[in-house]
Amino acid sequence: MNASITDSAVKAAIAAIASESATTQEKIEMLIEMAQGFQKKPKTKQDLQNAVELYDYADQLSGEDYPLLKARATVGKAGVLRTIPDVGYQLLQQAKAGYEEALPILQQFASKEELAEAQMNFGLVLQSLVPFNLARITDSIQAYQEALQVFTWQTYPQEYAILHNNIAIAYLSMPPLSEQESLRQGLAVQTFEEALKYIQLIKHPREYAMLQNNLGNALQYLPSGHPINNIFRAITAYDEALKVRNSKDTPLEYANTISNKANALFNLPDDTEKPEAGNPQNLLLARAYYQEAWEIFRQYEQMEQAQVVAQALQEVESEMR
Repeated sequence: MNASITDSAVKAAIAAIASESATTQEKIEMLIEMAQGFQKKPKTKQDLQNAVELYDYADQLSGEDYPLLKARATVGKAGVLRTIPDVGYQLLQQAKAGYEEALPILQQFASKEELAEAQMNFGLVLQSLVPFNLARITDSIQAYQEALQVFTWQTYPQEYAILHNNIAIAYLSMPPLSEQESLRQGLAVQTFEEALKYIQLIKHPREYAMLQNNLGNALQYLPSGHPINNIFRAITAYDEALKVRNSKDTPLEYANTISNKANALFNLPDDTEKPEAGNPQNLLLARAYYQEAWEIFRQYEQMEQAQVVAQALQEVESEMR
């Protein structure tokens, strides 16, 4: 099905399904399948709105007679609402309500994988609502932990990696209460390292690079009596990520990692035995990385990131004077 199907075509498709001689169950399944088509590869915001409309119709047709299909339509719609660009929290709240309604039904009727996927996405919604004080980060972590009961590294390495990544980021986003600062940062580092015991470069390069990049970020800002040691560990993690990420195949991820590495180099003395001698060599390296990252972000019109890197470049320049 064409992913950029127009609004009128959706109405026509709904009318066609309504007139089909298929059973109600088959009609609901067709609607859910069409909605998933829009959801997987949306080209415009309209595609996402079309998916919502199709899920709504599937929900109406399900009524009370098809609880599992109704729950699938509700979860599908909640997943779309989570991804529609929105400045506020209204759509996220609707998504949260959808998951809360559907999860008990999935628990009763769905496969454990289907339930775990819904828990994983519910965790993301809760995490997104935390800045608005409309959810607790601990509930988000709990939803991820429940999904991990099913998504083990042996059977579902990709989901396992993503869940650990989400849990670590959730720890990092906890409110910084001074006595807990090093604890939450330490938990994040531990979570990344735990996942990296099983997610290997050869078998799962993309997930491996994501975890290493984010481990580097957590290490860089880990409060510690040995900050230089942590910076070295962070740079090692970035170098591991750069075994996968390159300017040709994954330009934006590559630019992200090299700008993170530049941040680490900015704070690293050239000679750790003589930190008072400064770091002109590392600043030169950092400048080259920032410059390259800035050009990539500009090329791909990632203006916000380009601006952040441009500011970092200015700081390097003034440090080098």
